[in-house]
Amino acid sequence: MTNRFLNLYNHDFARVAVGVPQCRVADPAFNAAQTIALARQADAEGAVLVAFPELGIPAYSCEDLFQQRALQDACDAALAEIVAASRELGAALIVGMPVRVQQRLFNCAVVVARGRIHGVVPKTYLPNYSEFYEARQFNAADDAGVDTVSLLGEDVPFGSLIFEAADQPLLRFHCEICEDVWVPVPPSSFAALAGATVLVNLSASNVVVGKSAYRHQLVGQQSARCLAAYLYTSAGQGESTTDLAWDGQALIYENGDMLAESERFASESHLIFADVDLERLARERMHQTTFGVSVRRHADEVARFRTIKVDVTLPRDTELPLARAIARFPYVPSDAQRRDERCHEVYNIQVQALMQRLASSKIQKVVIGVSGGLDSTHALLVCAKVMDRLGLPRTNILAYTMPGFATSERTLRQARELMEVVGCTAREIDIRPSCMQMLEDLDHPFAKGEEVYDVTFENVQAGERTNHLFRLANHLGAIVIGTGDLSELALGWCTYGVGDHMSHYNVNASVPKTLIMHLVRWVAETGQLGGAAAKAAKAGKEGKDSAARRNVLIDILETEISPELVPGKANGAPEQRTEHFIGPYELQDFNLYYTLRFGYAPRKVAFLSWSAWHDASRGRWPDEGHQAHNAYDLVAIKRNLRIFLDRFFRTSQFKRSCIPNAPKVGTGGSLSPRGDWRAPSDSESVVWLADLDTVPDDPHA
Repeated sequence: MTNRFLNLYNHDFARVAVGVPQCRVADPAFNAAQTIALARQADAEGAVLVAFPELGIPAYSCEDLFQQRALQDACDAALAEIVAASRELGAALIVGMPVRVQQRLFNCAVVVARGRIHGVVPKTYLPNYSEFYEARQFNAADDAGVDTVSLLGEDVPFGSLIFEAADQPLLRFHCEICEDVWVPVPPSSFAALAGATVLVNLSASNVVVGKSAYRHQLVGQQSARCLAAYLYTSAGQGESTTDLAWDGQALIYENGDMLAESERFASESHLIFADVDLERLARERMHQTTFGVSVRRHADEVARFRTIKVDVTLPRDTELPLARAIARFPYVPSDAQRRDERCHEVYNIQVQALMQRLASSKIQKVVIGVSGGLDSTHALLVCAKVMDRLGLPRTNILAYTMPGFATSERTLRQARELMEVVGCTAREIDIRPSCMQMLEDLDHPFAKGEEVYDVTFENVQAGERTNHLFRLANHLGAIVIGTGDLSELALGWCTYGVGDHMSHYNVNASVPKTLIMHLVRWVAETGQLGGAAAKAAKAGKEGKDSAARRNVLIDILETEISPELVPGKANGAPEQRTEHFIGPYELQDFNLYYTLRFGYAPRKVAFLSWSAWHDASRGRWPDEGHQAHNAYDLVAIKRNLRIFLDRFFRTSQFKRSCIPNAPKVGTGGSLSPRGDWRAPSDSESVVWLADLDTVPDDPHA
């Protein structure tokens, strides 16, 4: 079976490893044995590629010993042992050693797989400053003048090479050595333009104070700039400490994100692993069209690379789940500090955008509908901060709560309390009489006393609210602030036109529901409602204290999400529960992120979702204990993904094709037809649903 669902290789991931073996200076046999042991360990863990340090076969600190015939021959013999051992391994190995080429010596990376040497890559830049004297022993790559070299009795490719896995064309790796990444334009930059998705650096890199952090910067930035994975290894325990010290730092980055880091100064041989998302890298390059422009501009450098097929065995037939952690909430960092930074930045983007809209329109008042629910609450909080920043009174926020046929006592109370603590101008309009007039005009059964709660009944209320807001804005010299969020736009969960779909400016349109939840909590816990909110709207009366303001927001966060358009039948609770209709927002935001941001097929989205959500005890949660720790099996994941796909691709685009202006807040994307998403309103969903049908109910089947 070659398409097992629970196998990372069948979803265009590749498990890669970086090894830092213990070494002995000028003892290639010992060093080869350590290398082979780590290679076998990596292979047993399902890795397809393993990188080892620069000149790791003899040890980097051999200095003039590199010129000794005995050491050179011993390196060849050690390489032969590694090649022989590789016959039993599925992974490709990259080892560092000196290679003799026409009476010259080169510092090289040697690629070995399945009992063969597939190619040799020489170091391009030889440092000859400070503690480095490599030009004393070695020649630079540009001085070679050959494209093959004889090694262990065979002619093998030599020079600027990209190695491609025979069974996975997205796995194309390039090798550079230590100093090569420290120069202004590393060789790996051109290799990435030539199609390499995995960049490998065999380094020795002695350690000094501050160097570790700089390595992170170098590797992280190179991976991000090249839209690639970057594997970095360096020399560790056993190198000579005559004048230098070594920390054995190993790193794996993917497009700027660190996936793995080794323990520094370890006394034993060690490995790090990471599951690299090859499709993510390929799609980023496809999406970022300037990457293609760079390929054209540097065509001569790109043309120097030759592609070498490598016989590696991808373990596709076995069960091999992701070891990589997949965030349950891709829009919400699990780390508390990063989450606070995210909330601060998003909130201020929204505030700055609305400030600019008011300034450019020369309008100083806003009209907003306040339901006592989550989205309108956050939009009101943004409006409050805008007024503070502009030096305007919060009474310029003209807030209206408009109870209808299904408004619960809880949300009405919350709306009133929220408007009071914000300090805005608060008004209440009962829309039931005007809605009843509309229903009578339509000859709707509800107007005759029948309990008919169809879509017309719902949208009459939604439309009446919006109609009031627009006419109030005309009458009072204000603009209407929209409150609907990104998740609702993705699922089409909004009333088109004269409904919550429309406004003069929508501050929430690119903020997903899961992030809005954290934004409201962040505002509550960081005291963002201070200042003018400490005073009530009337008579100079002192407002509620900060604890009371926080409690209002927490109450709203704990309210079940509902449009409250259908009357409840018991205890005043809403009849409608939004997530019963469209699925849990935590799952649908997950689906949205990977569909919109990366364009993944449903099968891969389901695989990622199962990896993130099947076990509530695994991984980190972005909360302080207030969030339900839910888990979903593959059946539930498929069911909700099906809802998402059909609504997103087939039924909802016409609403997104004419949405109001709104600021984009994150790289996760927006759904503006003027920005990240341009799509036909009459698309079908059949190809996405057909792909979803290939996902089994049992991930282990």
